[in-house]
Amino acid sequence: MNKGVVQIHIAVFLFGFAGLFGKFLSCSPLYIVLGRTFFAFIALFVFARFFSKTALFVFDKKQVSYFIFQGILLAVHWWSFFLSIQISSVAIGLVTFSTFPLFVTFLEPLFFKEKLKTIDIFIAGIVFIGILLVIPDFNFSNNVTRGGFFGIISGFTFAVLALVNRRNARVCDSIAVAFYQNLFAAIFLVLPILGLQIERPQLWDLPNLIFLGVVCTACAHTLFIKSLTFIRAQTAAVISGLEPVYGIILAFFILNEIPEIRTLFGGLIIIGATILAGRQNSE
Repeated sequence: MNKGVVQIHIAVFLFGFAGLFGKFLSCSPLYIVLGRTFFAFIALFVFARFFSKTALFVFDKKQVSYFIFQGILLAVHWWSFFLSIQISSVAIGLVTFSTFPLFVTFLEPLFFKEKLKTIDIFIAGIVFIGILLVIPDFNFSNNVTRGGFFGIISGFTFAVLALVNRRNARVCDSIAVAFYQNLFAAIFLVLPILGLQIERPQLWDLPNLIFLGVVCTACAHTLFIKSLTFIRAQTAAVISGLEPVYGIILAFFILNEIPEIRTLFGGLIIIGATILAGRQNSE
């Protein structure tokens, strides 16, 4: 099997596994994301310093504003993602997050002055149908609806982050971008945590936070980037669509979470549309 295919499958598996930590950890999502970003940027620093030729501190000073913006987006994205999972389920959080191609479809032409294709509008409509199936009603007192709402917020902020990353990737090394995103996300999260009375992690949560930051974030991100040197962008887009699939399967075996039929059906529609979008964008 192609080395890159193995690497990206491991990376996507770890990304899907990360969602389960919303259930493993009982502390506030703010602390979960702070722990994730803190240990991730340390791991990325070690990797860049000792295992790669990445120059972390050589960049245009104008890039700092982009790094800060990316860090804020990353923090909000992961906060809403874990909040969605804690409120509802791993399946709802992962499936509604997978709506991000819907937002990319309409935001990308604005960011890069590109033409909106008819097929993209069609795919966006399919994703919207999937959302309607996943969310049972629009009563915000319903935990599934609330979880779905924050999952969609997670998808939206990830879409904006992906578009900013596309711009930044042209002028910066990907490892450096990931390092600064996590660094500034951690800094950004310290401020609300200091000002709020929220549930703190316990000592026994520390190993999970380290694993989440080092393995499910830094290592997964590095594997994902490395895989792109061996496989096509189309292959990467298709395999990335498996993230919620891996996450839902893991939640079934580890957490004994069984998604409702309409959630699975809506999820299949969203994931299928996501894979189709990935194939279209790589052509």
